[in-house]
Amino acid sequence: MPCKECENGNVKWGESGECQYDSIAECEAANKDYYEKTTSIVELVIDDDSQELAIDAISLVSAPAIEQDFVYFKKEKNNLTFAKVDEEKRMLVSPALIPNKQIFRYDPNTDSEYYVYFSPETVRKASELYLKHNNHHKTTYEHKDRISGVLTVESWIKEGDMDKSKLYGFDLPNGTWFVKMKIQNEDLWNKIKSGELKGLSIEGYFTDKMEKMSEKQPSDEEILKALNEIINKSNE
Repeated sequence: MPCKECENGNVKWGESGECQYDSIAECEAANKDYYEKTTSIVELVIDDDSQELAIDAISLVSAPAIEQDFVYFKKEKNNLTFAKVDEEKRMLVSPALIPNKQIFRYDPNTDSEYYVYFSPETVRKASELYLKHNNHHKTTYEHKDRISGVLTVESWIKEGDMDKSKLYGFDLPNGTWFVKMKIQNEDLWNKIKSGELKGLSIEGYFTDKMEKMSEKQPSDEEILKALNEIINKSNE
């Protein structure tokens, strides 16, 4: 349960802790025993047999797992010459996946805490499959209900310092997957403007790379033996 920022600007320990710390550093120092213990870090990859499920939808959430809030276009953003127009069009820009970003996870089935991350190659592949399988219109609210009135109109991978994501105030690593979404859902737009919804979180199917690599592959001899057994049984 890492330290989390509260609405009042203070910091709390985990989901149910009190907002008693002035900074993340103070919170971590007060709970150093947690950070000194060994926590597994798992790389997630896309299974070749489940590519259509890689990114099933993007969810609008109050606490994005990648810890990066989205931005929506407001009149006061004077550095964007088209800001007023885009506010009227109800657009927002957000990172969907950040390469090598460690994301905290808790498995209630095993009572274990761990971190996952995605390589730049997996992030790019996920962004491509998201569009390939026409999931740009699939959106959920807090990973629960499917919602209408949200459409991804742009999707790109940051490839250099001149990337347009910097126009929106983001300074994230190369390889970050960004999306631009049009919000026609009145209720969601109001939640975005009020700050209740802060970012995006992906929904999809990924595989533990180490588990995938450790899967035993049958040898040529084992395959031949299995085929012979099938042939012998069919001749009986």
